[in-house]
Formats: sequence, C-alpha cells, structure tokens
Amino acid sequence: MNPVTARPRPMHEGSAAALAGLVLAQPLYRAVCADPSAPLIVAVIGPGGYGKTALLAALRQAYLAAGVSVVGTDTAAIGGAVSQDVAVLVDDAHQLVGPDLERLRRLALTSGVRLVVAYRPCPCPPELVELQDALGAHRPPVLLDRLDRRQTQIRGAALLGETLPAAVVDLLYEQTSGVPRLIDRVVEVLRTEGRLNGDLPELPAEVIAHVRHDLDRLAPQLRALLLAVGLGAIPDPDILAQVLTLDLTVVTDLLSMAHSSGLLLGGGLGEEARVIPLVRQALVAGAAPGTRRVMQRLVLAAHLDRGCPVLEVAHQLVEAGARGRDLASVFETAADAALAEASGSEAAARAAQLYAQAVTAGADPVSVASRRAEAAALAGDLDGALRLADQALSDPSCPDLARAGNVAAAVLARRGLLARSAEVYRWIGTSGVGAATPLAALALLGTGSLAQAREVLAASDGDRPPTLAAGAESLMATGVLESVLGSPLATPTMALSTLTRAAALLEPGGRAVLLPDTPAALAAIVALHCGELDVAVSVLERALACDAGGLCARARHQLLLAWTAMIRGDSALARRWVARAVPESGTLEPREELFAAALAVGLARRESDIPALHSAWAAAREAIVRHPADLFALLPLGELAVAAARLGDADRVAPHLDQARILLKRLGDPPLWAAPLHWYGLHAALLREQPSAAEPHAAALVTAAKSHHYAAVLAVAGRTWMRVLAGAVDPAEVESAARGLQSIGLANDGSRLAGQAAIRTTDRKVMVTLLGCARALQGSGPGATGSSVDDGPTEPVPPGRPAGPAILSEREREVAELILTGLTYRQIGERLFISAKTVEHHVARMRQRLDVTTRDELFAQLRICVGDAAL
Repeated sequence: MNPVTARPRPMHEGSAAALAGLVLAQPLYRAVCADPSAPLIVAVIGPGGYGKTALLAALRQAYLAAGVSVVGTDTAAIGGAVSQDVAVLVDDAHQLVGPDLERLRRLALTSGVRLVVAYRPCPCPPELVELQDALGAHRPPVLLDRLDRRQTQIRGAALLGETLPAAVVDLLYEQTSGVPRLIDRVVEVLRTEGRLNGDLPELPAEVIAHVRHDLDRLAPQLRALLLAVGLGAIPDPDILAQVLTLDLTVVTDLLSMAHSSGLLLGGGLGEEARVIPLVRQALVAGAAPGTRRVMQRLVLAAHLDRGCPVLEVAHQLVEAGARGRDLASVFETAADAALAEASGSEAAARAAQLYAQAVTAGADPVSVASRRAEAAALAGDLDGALRLADQALSDPSCPDLARAGNVAAAVLARRGLLARSAEVYRWIGTSGVGAATPLAALALLGTGSLAQAREVLAASDGDRPPTLAAGAESLMATGVLESVLGSPLATPTMALSTLTRAAALLEPGGRAVLLPDTPAALAAIVALHCGELDVAVSVLERALACDAGGLCARARHQLLLAWTAMIRGDSALARRWVARAVPESGTLEPREELFAAALAVGLARRESDIPALHSAWAAAREAIVRHPADLFALLPLGELAVAAARLGDADRVAPHLDQARILLKRLGDPPLWAAPLHWYGLHAALLREQPSAAEPHAAALVTAAKSHHYAAVLAVAGRTWMRVLAGAVDPAEVESAARGLQSIGLANDGSRLAGQAAIRTTDRKVMVTLLGCARALQGSGPGATGSSVDDGPTEPVPPGRPAGPAILSEREREVAELILTGLTYRQIGERLFISAKTVEHHVARMRQRLDVTTRDELFAQLRICVGDAAL
C-alpha cells in the first residue's frame, strides 16, 4: 500500500489545554502536528500521573485530524505488518506481557512506521528493556517530570479558562508537588465547589476523598509502605522491612513501585524520598486511628533501634495524645541538640518548643526547667525564661542550678535590675553550683561595688574551661574595671581595647551566649564616654552583622547606634535606628526603654521641638522610674536631666541623679564615667539659669581634666560657656572651645556654644565670625545642614495668586515654621543663630507682608504659607 501523505494540522484547542504546563511533552506533540505523515518511533517514560496518557490522547487526536488511523493498546491489531497510514500508540506498556512487548520491539525495528510507547519506569522486565533499547535507537525517549510552580499556574489557568489567584497556585503546588494528575483533580473540585477566591483557600474534603478512592485500589502492602513513610519513616529498606515485617527484597520492590506510581517523590542523590502532601493526607485520613498509632509506634521503635531521626514521628504521636518516657526522651534529646547548636533566635525558639513537648510527653518539668529557661531567653521570651529559671532555683533537686542562675541573672540585668543580677551571679559562685566570677564582678562594678568586684575577681576560677565565652566574660570584667580605675596603666584607650577584643571573641558564636550585656554594647558605651564615636559605630555594626547576643541584644546595639548618630547631629539616622529597635509589640525591656525614651527626648531637645519634647518627656518619666541608676545608664540619665531642666521638671530626676553620684563616688569618681554626667549637669544648671549650680560640675571637670583628655575638653568648654552666658565673649576662646568639642564628637554642642556667643556679643564683626563657626560645626555632622546668613531677595507674588510661600523670604519661612512649633523668640534665635531681636524684626515684617494685625490671624496665614511650602 502506498504511504498516505497527511496534511499538517494546527494544534487542537482541547489538546493544547490537556498538555498545558507539560513542557517536556509539548515538543513531540508539535512535531506530529507539523508533519503527521513523518515516521516516528519514540518512548514516553514517566511515573504514574505525570501526563503520559494525556500526551497519547493529544497525539491520537492530531493523527485522526490528519486522516491517520490510530491503533491503541489492542496489540492484536499489530500482530502482522502495520500499514504506513496507521499510527500505533501504546499506553501502560509496563503492564504488557512478554509476547506483546516482543511484537512491539519487532515493530520498532521496522522503518517508516509511527510508534509511540508510553510506560512507567517500574516494573521493567527484560522484554521491556529490550523494547526500550529498540525505541531508543531512533530517538531519545521523552522523559516526563513534575511541574514547577510556574508550570502549575499555567496548567491550572488552562483547565479553568481564567487566571488563578496566587493563593490557589500556592495551594496547588504545595499539595500536589506539581504532579499533573493531582493538579487536575484539585482544580476540578475547586471549580465545582466554587472555592477559587480568597487569600487562603483550603483543600476541599472532596479532593481527599477522591484520592483515598484511588489509593484504595493499590496493593495493601504498597499502601502500608506509603502510610509508614507518610507517618515519618525514613524510606530505607531496612527500616521499612522492620516496620512492615516484610522481606527486604519485597520492600525494595515496593519502594520502586511507589516511585513509579508517582506517589513517592525524591530519593535521588542528596534528596530524601517523601510522600506527596495530598497523598499523605489521604493516607492518614483513610487509616483507622488505632492503625495509625500502631504504625507510628513501630516507626519510632525502628528508628530508635537504628539511631535514626525520630522527631517527626514523635511530634505526630504527641499530637495524637500518646505519652511515655520514650517519647519524652526523643524530644529532650532533640531539644538539647538544638540548644547546643543554636545559631539564632529561631533555633533557640525551636529548642524551647521541643522542651515543652518533652514535658507534655511525660518528662520531669524540673529536670528540664534550666535548659528550657536558657532556650526561652535566647529566643527572646524573657518572661518565660525568668519564670522557668525561678522554678528551677526554687527546687534544690534541680540538676542544673548554675544554668538557671545564669539565666535569671542575665535577664534581670537586661531588665535594669543590675544589683539583683549581681546577687544571683555571686550566689552561683558561693553556693558551689557553678562559676560566674567575671559576670558577678561586671554586675558589681555596674552597681558601684568596686571593692566587692575586685574581691570576686581575685578569687580563683581556674576550673572553667578556656572557651571563647569564658574569655569574653573575663575581658568584659577586666575592661570595665580598667575604665573605672583610671590609673596611668589603665587608660580609657586600654579599657576600650580590652572590651573590643572581648566583642571580637564572641563574633564566631556569640548569638548563643547568654550574658547580662554584650561586650560590643559595653565597648560602645565606653567609646561614647570618651568621644571615640567611630569605634562605637564599628563595634556595634560588627555585633549586628554577626548577631552577637542574639535577638535580645539586637535592640540594645541599634539604640546605641542611634545614640551615636544623635551625638553626631544626624537626627534622621538616629530615628531610623530607633524605629528598627522597637519591636512590633512596641514594648522594650526597661534598659532599652530608658535609652529609647532618652533618645526621643534628646532629639526633640536638639531640634527645639517643644511639643515633641513634652510628648517624649511623658514617656521618659515612666522609663526612668522603671530603671534604677547604674554605671551603664548614665548617658540617658544625663540627657533626661537636661530635658527636665528645660521643661522645669528637674525635681523628678533629682533622686536618680543623687543615686548616680553616690554610685560614682563609691567607684572613686572615675573621670571616664563621671565627665559626661557632669557635662550634662552643667547644661541643666545653665538652662535653669543657676550658674552657682553649674560651678560644682565645672570644677569636677577641671579636676578630671588632669588625667582624662575628654574631660579636659569639656572643662574648657564648660568654663567658656559660663563666661559667655555671663556676657564675656572672647571669640578666640569660644571658637577654640567649640572646635575642641567637635574633636571629641560633640560638634552639635560646639555649634551651640558658638551660636550662643554670637547672639550675645555686641561686636558685629565678632558676631559674623562666630556665626560662621557655628554653621560650620553644625554642617560637620552627617545629617546636619547649614543655612545662609543673608535672607536673599523676596520673590514677587504673581497677579491673582493668593499669598503663599513666595511672599516670604527663605529666612522668614524658617522663622514661621519654628513659631508654629511654639518656640519663643529666644529659642528660635538659638536655633537659627540669630538674636531674639532679629526674630522679632522678622515677625514684624511678616505681619506687614501678610497684612494681619492679630496673633491668631498671623498664625492662620503662616500655617497656609508653611503648608503650601511643604506641598
């Protein structure tokens, strides 16, 4: 018979939809559509449900549309010679017997035929191997695979005729693992049930029921194997042979069949085999509760016998209500491993959860309380950590009292209770349950107990292993002690170097170390006390990069970076750091709350934003009550003292300042720690217009200046500032003092000193010089900007346009914005480095230009002007 020449046919719409997303099948289909008469001998291989039948159906339709007859699985029709106007399409060839496979092999050796044979990878008898070799001699086989998420989206949209919501695509891909047959099943039910809308679609029960029906047709042994793997069994033949009590050879064959059926995924190089989530749900739903419980126990026993992971199985058993020492031991062991290898707050939270599940499964709560407390603290749950640590410390039979004590002491320190923290650390050492000598000394120094701290450090602590954490703790205590002693051999630079080395020691694994404070934070605080702002930024950024101290320390480091930015005059950066430090709950621990409150107050004060200052002060009053004075919180205390003086509320801070002075006196008034507080005290006294109250602070700075450069600069600036306020302005002295402040990182204070002097001098030339110095220093900060001295020409108002920002000069707009914040003429003058009289002249000109007479009319017009300018 002469060969039939079939005409090319376009792809059929129904076939295109059936093959949507099957990118590995589409080239073969397009080739047949392009030339239906061309000879074709090829194998199509893929697990069950991967699209073999859909591809053959599409090919059948394409051949028939081109006038080519199609012979399917009726192999009797191909017993003899096959006509060249016939296409032979055979599905499920793995189910054929030897003679049928042999006839197909002989046909594959014939030239000019159209033969497509589809089959699963397993079972693969010798006859099928020979057929595969014959087919492969003509062209490589089409190897079908699962779809990725994009292909799943394409297939779902083609089946529905509309775009799928992203949530539905996520559901399809997650539950079906990209198996086309399961995708089709889910989409059909979702369409029928009308559940295609919504952000969180749920898998309908009807889908589970359909899949259960399909699974019921599997061989019982294969279904049992899939259930065992679905319940957490490692798909290892030895494990499964023990669980199922089957011969190893049988289990190996069953695993091959499970993979070939498309129900068990993975198992390749570096990939663990798993059951498709949708299939697992159907298997578990179809098994009786008693059957599930027995299977889970068998899986657990087999894993324990062979030292394999058992956590997933244990989770399932506890959720099902099982209890027992074997289950508790599983969770406890896993929790210990997670805690030992904790690489961050998430790992610590997982350890805490595992300990809780161990208790649920039957573990003794007291025996795991200390470890649970440590895991909770590292995960950021300080309330839970303190409760569990207290539970452990209350029971003398607790096997790990030292760990519980360390947790309690660290949490207490982070909550501002440093004195109580010191007591707990000392108890750990004196009770013989452990050793915490450096941390006890550190806490004692923070509360002003210098003699006790030195006594503790002198005690022997030679039994501690030389770990990185132990080294860091020792350096922390040594560094703070050096900063306090202030001898020629213990300079601020030496103390800062020691603390920086301590921070470096914790960088490799510091996120899993629980301390009362981080060495990076202590180094930054010492750096801030001696004007080394670059060092503070460097050590804090490194700590954040390696997450030193974990979740609880993150806000601490961010707030100290905010403080450094504020001191430098970069308010925008400071606010960004504060915003990052505040958690979603909006609640900080007392220590961090105090710094955040002082930052809000300090930023408002520096910007002369009186309404914002009043608002920030309301929160600061509560924060200062919640945190007793200690050595490491002197900076926020000093900032709050200045704000209190500005707002006429100094009495509220006075008791806390008294505590701080007593603490410093007990430490010997170390210049490094005392100098900044005296600088703040001097400012507070001057704001209260009490020069006599400023004298003791100025004198203390002069005394500290003998051994401390930072204090020496402050002493000169303090004396100069007091003389300026008394009306004695020496321009050379003022500029020298102002630039001295800039040299120790206080450019903003230096700018204010020069500005104060400029508005108090009667010499026009001196005023201009000092204003230039003030603006130069103000512009030296990272976020600071200067303003020109001259107002510049006034822009004309276009005809017919209402009065707006163009009617005011640039300087007048600045004055208008500050007037609307509630500042006085004097405060505006200090902010803009002009005199109060000049501000008054600007206001008079604005009244005239805006044609207003009353104060209310002026404010109304200014709001319009400033609002238009903002737009």
